[in-house]
Amino acid sequence: MNFDRVKEKLSILADAAKYDVSCSSSGSKRKNKGKGLGDSSGMGICHSYTTDGRCISLLKILLTNVCIYDCAYCVTRRSNDIKRAAFTVQEVVDLTINFYRRNYIEGLFLSSGIFKDADTTMERLVTVAKKLRVEENFNGYIHLKSIPGASDELMKEAGLYADRLSINLELPTTEGLKLLAPEKDRQQMLQPMATVKNEIALYQDERKKFKHLPSYVPAGQSTQMIIGATPETDLQLIQTADFFYKSYSMKRVYYSAYIPVAQDARLPSLQSQVPLLRENRLYQADWLMRFYGFKADEILEGKRPFLELDMDPKLAWALRNLDFFPLNLQTADLEAILRIPGVGLKSAWKIIEGRKFGKLSISHLQKMGVAVNRAKHFIDFGTSTFLNKNVLHQQNIKSIILSQSVSKFQAHYSPQLNLF
Repeated sequence: MNFDRVKEKLSILADAAKYDVSCSSSGSKRKNKGKGLGDSSGMGICHSYTTDGRCISLLKILLTNVCIYDCAYCVTRRSNDIKRAAFTVQEVVDLTINFYRRNYIEGLFLSSGIFKDADTTMERLVTVAKKLRVEENFNGYIHLKSIPGASDELMKEAGLYADRLSINLELPTTEGLKLLAPEKDRQQMLQPMATVKNEIALYQDERKKFKHLPSYVPAGQSTQMIIGATPETDLQLIQTADFFYKSYSMKRVYYSAYIPVAQDARLPSLQSQVPLLRENRLYQADWLMRFYGFKADEILEGKRPFLELDMDPKLAWALRNLDFFPLNLQTADLEAILRIPGVGLKSAWKIIEGRKFGKLSISHLQKMGVAVNRAKHFIDFGTSTFLNKNVLHQQNIKSIILSQSVSKFQAHYSPQLNLF
């Protein structure tokens, strides 16, 4: 192996992979048996944190940054004058194993530009995963990016060796894709997703009959959307995510704030600010749909197609629905308690358990981890100490809550806030 050349490739292809954010590993339970390498059981990868506080990482690279497509938003697009490189299958295998043995990584996130056609590229990715599993007995986490247009046979084989598969939706609407990536076909992106979904369902059904079956994509599949490159509203983004959760059983939908990489009339200017705050709000809205029982049309509606930047979507919903509050914690059900701003999943369950032993006070809530500075405005404590909808209207409650909050995104808030 030419180490200098491999080092140069690693520098180029690791840098090119940084724009892909969909690399969570939650849900994988691949255990190490015998004398194999690695163990992804109970672990998160890609600089995530385990339950005991450990930060673990993965080797995140492209197989190649050569690509036959010319997508306006992509740094590896065909027309971009950048240095190109490509790993061989064995080089990726050797890097993964050697980095693992040195305790640099605990898994692999492998994507690629499309360098001939979809099947040729996907076949190389599958071969890497197969060699790691079969020849190297590697049991660490493997996340493969599926290639749009890859055959069903390759997708089925990929699921036997990868812990997670993902295919980037890239842009949330067909119109956006036609504008910035006219060479790509939305249907080619959806077909691999449908194949993986059907295979997972088939595996789960077969698992009921046969206990010892090889695992198939144990961490499920995910996708990613670029936000800010095209003029879609937050409502369109949330509705698109909701559709994929329901129709394709996605584990995660990731939102990637567009980073200006090219001067193009179809794109925001190179001086445009990266919409990090908008990305953060979309993740919060996504969390509400996945874990808090909110529906997409509750978070946003046609008259309000964008999320508030100065407050999280849960607080925004509460202020729009003051008639739902204040809630009595002693009688409210879990679904209602989860809608109180400042109350998280764990603290909601603590409230359900704690109220069995007596009436809950503000000090109890503080010990349970509730953000009381927000929650107190929406809870009926049976006293006149706390603010409620009969005393202050929506805007006053909002200004009081925000005046007591500190956010790392505060500099991005609208100057209009200075009026309150």
